[in-house]
Amino acid sequence: MRNSLTILLVLFVSWANAQEQTYNFTLQQAIEFALENNYSAINADRDLIDAQKQKWETIATGLPQISGDISYQNQLKQQVSLIPAEFGGGEPGTFIPIVFGQPQTANATATLRQQLFDGSYLVGIQAAKTFIKYSQNSKEKTDLEVRKSVVEAYGNVLLATESVDILNKNKANLEKNLFETQKLYENGLGEEESVEQLQITLSSINNQLKNSLRLKDITLQMLNLLLGIDINAPTQLLENLNDLAQQQIRPDLLETDFIMENNVDFKIITNLTQQRELELKLQKSMALPTLNAFLNYGSTSYSDSFNFLSSDAEWFDSSVFGLDLHIPIFSSLGRSAKTQRAKIALDKAKTQLSETEQNLRLQYKTAKSNYLFSIEEYNTAKENLNLAERIENKNQIKYEEGLASSFELRQAQTQLYNAQQEYLQSMVEVINKKTDLEMVLNNKL
Repeated sequence: MRNSLTILLVLFVSWANAQEQTYNFTLQQAIEFALENNYSAINADRDLIDAQKQKWETIATGLPQISGDISYQNQLKQQVSLIPAEFGGGEPGTFIPIVFGQPQTANATATLRQQLFDGSYLVGIQAAKTFIKYSQNSKEKTDLEVRKSVVEAYGNVLLATESVDILNKNKANLEKNLFETQKLYENGLGEEESVEQLQITLSSINNQLKNSLRLKDITLQMLNLLLGIDINAPTQLLENLNDLAQQQIRPDLLETDFIMENNVDFKIITNLTQQRELELKLQKSMALPTLNAFLNYGSTSYSDSFNFLSSDAEWFDSSVFGLDLHIPIFSSLGRSAKTQRAKIALDKAKTQLSETEQNLRLQYKTAKSNYLFSIEEYNTAKENLNLAERIENKNQIKYEEGLASSFELRQAQTQLYNAQQEYLQSMVEVINKKTDLEMVLNNKL
């Protein structure tokens, strides 16, 4: 009993520790973790393995196939045949009913089949290889999308965290101003409007703070979902928004040449075009003859009763070797129609390939422009924040000295709060737009 209690205690402690496991991530660590544990990434790995198994499934159809058959028959009522009676000394022109053979039969056979020539088989092997490349590219695209989603979610968590910190700081300053203004008003040294202006601003800050706290929890749960862990698992981010944004400002990235063949969407549409080409070859191969060989070996036993498993049963062996040649001759133009449809599908795929090339070039220019604009906006937002802080500080001093009204102070505070949010959002935009550009270039973080 004592040992059992000890084991249960150890198991409980281990379970409790597992429940309290805290995850700590830099952005790069979060990306690497997600590529291993994200639900979509896991299934993409499975799809690639499935494609490899499908390739072998196709190859195996052209390799030797062995099958076995065992059959048993018991003729409850045997068929009767008639023979001329004169064979047994009877009258000519009459017949004698007679039963041939024994009522019970057992048969065991094994058949070896080998495909000698089939044009569709060769095309099938090529298609299986192309499908593996397609699955590999799909896995690559999934990884890129997971990476992008993690970067955005990581930035959103940092944005919500920074927003909460700034709003708490703004709230504390406002509460201090409101307290001092309330005292001045109570002592007859201030106006009621000044108190009301600060109350309006404080109410707005409180609402924003509550919303930011909710968003902080939601964004963290979204990040956990992308990481492939429980959404309520305690997760800590090891980077702050400002440092991360600074790391993402890379002017050299704007000088990177766009290589079409590196883009994963171009790879996928190229795979689809290759598949359409193979489908056309497949339809053309249907007009070729097919040749198969088979070797059959079997044994049959007959008996009046079921004694096939005894050593006294007599078995009669047989064996057959043969070739099957199938020659397509006329299909009422059915094969021709299928071939023409495959040709149309190939032409459509080539058109889509050309369209994709043009779209990707435009997408690259757009992503490059957006990334450059996000850097410019970040620098502008940073300068505006410094100006807004100075303006708010001057109005704060003027207000305390009675040289500025509460309305002027509220305008300066509102301008500061907007500048703070724009600055935070500009840092997130730098991070996200850099990721968009890297997606087009297919550059790894």
